[in-house]
Amino acid sequence: MPELIPEPWRGFLEALDAIAIGPVDFHCIGGFVVTKKFGFVRETRDIDVLSICPSNQQNEFLQKGAEGSELHKRHKVFLDVVTVMRFFPEDYDSRLTEMYPKQLKHIRLLAPDAYDLALMKLDRNQDRDIEDVKFLAGERLIISAELKQRYDTEMRPYAPMAGRTLDITLRFWMEMIDEVQGQQTEQT
Repeated sequence: MPELIPEPWRGFLEALDAIAIGPVDFHCIGGFVVTKKFGFVRETRDIDVLSICPSNQQNEFLQKGAEGSELHKRHKVFLDVVTVMRFFPEDYDSRLTEMYPKQLKHIRLLAPDAYDLALMKLDRNQDRDIEDVKFLAGERLIISAELKQRYDTEMRPYAPMAGRTLDITLRFWMEMIDEVQGQQTEQT
C-alpha cells in the first residue's frame, strides 16, 4: 500500500487540488522533500516549489495557499514559490519522481533526487541546508564524488561569477560528507 500524504499536508493539498483546472506539476524542493521523501525528522511548515507547470494558475495557488492565506491559517502549512534560487542542476527536471502518486486529482508533487536536492541548497548554505546534506550523506543517498561530478557538469558551467564561492562550499560539503560516512564505517 502506498504511503499516504500525512496531515496537515493532505488537507492543505486537497484544498489546492480542488481549485486546479487541470493537471499541474509542483516541482517541490527544500525541507518538504528532505522530510517527506527522504525521511529526515525536522520541522518544516512550507512546501517550497521551484516551478508550477503549467504556470497559468500559479498566482491563484499562491493567493489561496501562501503564507498568511486562509489555508495557511487553517492547516498551519503554506506554499512558497522559490524565486531567489540562482543555481540548480541543469537537467534536474529529467530526474524528478512523483511523491504520493495518484493521491490528488490534479496536482502531482514531483521531487528531485538526493544529489539535485543537495546541489539546490549549495548556494544558500545555511545551517539547515548543511544538516539536510549531512542527513542525506548519513543515509548514503549521496556520496561526495558523484555530487562533485554533477556539480561540475550541471551547475559550474552556468555559474561563472559565483563559481569560486560555490567551489569552496562544495569542497567543504564533500569533506563533511566523507567525514559523516567515514564515522559510520568506523562504527560498524
